[in-house]
This record gives sequence, C-alpha cells and structure tokens, in this order.
Amino acid sequence: MRTAALIGLYQPGHSWLHRLPVGPKLAGLAVLSVSIVAVRGALSALVFAAITAALVGWARMGWLTLWRQTRPVLAIALVVGAFQWWLSGPDRAVESLIDLISLTLAALVVTATTQVNDMLDAIVRWCEPVPGIDAERVGLLLALAIRAVPASIELARETKDAAAARGLGNNPRALISPFVIRVVARAQLTGDALAARGIGD
Repeated sequence: MRTAALIGLYQPGHSWLHRLPVGPKLAGLAVLSVSIVAVRGALSALVFAAITAALVGWARMGWLTLWRQTRPVLAIALVVGAFQWWLSGPDRAVESLIDLISLTLAALVVTATTQVNDMLDAIVRWCEPVPGIDAERVGLLLALAIRAVPASIELARETKDAAAARGLGNNPRALISPFVIRVVARAQLTGDALAARGIGD
C-alpha cells in the first residue's frame, strides 16, 4: 500500500457526493453514524446497510479499493460478531456485524469524495472563532498526524527490506530496534525543522 493511498482514499469524480461541501458531508456522516449505533434491530441494520451501499454506488468507489480498505475491518467485525453470538445470540451478532460494516462504508464514502486539504481547511475555519485555540496550529497538527501514519509504515517497510537483505528478516531485534530509532530520528528532524521556522515555540 503506497503513501498516497494511506493519506486519503480520495477518488476524483463528479457525483453529487463529490460536489457536496465538507460541512454537510461530515454532519451527514455524524448523523448516520449515531443513527446506526442508536437504532437497534436487525431490520434497521439492513436498512442502514442499504443506505450505505447506495452511497458507495453514488461515490463510484472501485471494488478493489473497497475490498482492500474494508478487509481489516471485516476481520474485526467477524470477531465482534462471534463474541456477540456467544453473549447475546445470533440476532445481535448479525446486527453488530452489519452495523460495523455500515459504519466503515459510510466513513470510506466521505474520504473517497473529499480531499484531505479541503477537510483540513474546513476544520481550521471551524476552529478560528473558538477562543483560546490557534486554528493554524490545529491544522498543522492534523496535517502532521495524517502524514505520520504513511511515513511510519514506509519506514517499517524499508526496515523490513533492509533486515531481509542481511538475512535477518525473522529477527525481531533486526526489525523493532532500527524501526524505533528511525521513527524517533524522523520526529526529531521534523521538530527541528518546525523550530527553525519559529513554529512550536
């Protein structure tokens, strides 16, 4: 999985979901998510699943991308469903499984139809009227956090490749120690760069 894919799933398009502003889009996601969690029952779970499936269709997300992004969540959903089956029976298990998948699809639709920069700009605008909050620093913090995830995964991949080249691919020390050192070093470089620009004082 490449860095660009991890920073955001944005897929250019001309659907009404792509044209919808960030504010209403996030508000709709919040309302839908709360409704999925609050409204109980297998029938309601199926209704919400149908709604999210329709949103996925409107967003025109590729099936391969959809599978890659939902596969980890599906594994977690199956574990949660099995636990709910043991705890509360099959009806609740199926409902929990469907609800988790619906929540995931709803979030993926937002990321697929919204550019990261647009979302960050909107969050900065919303923070500006709030007293005591530096909106620009909030935006910078979010941007650094978003970039840190794929950067760390890229470092892990490079560390694994380097260990494999030395014949130490299955040695935890050859993987963990260099990875931690490289992550800390990159964090220090980032902090020094920000300090040199007068940011973070």
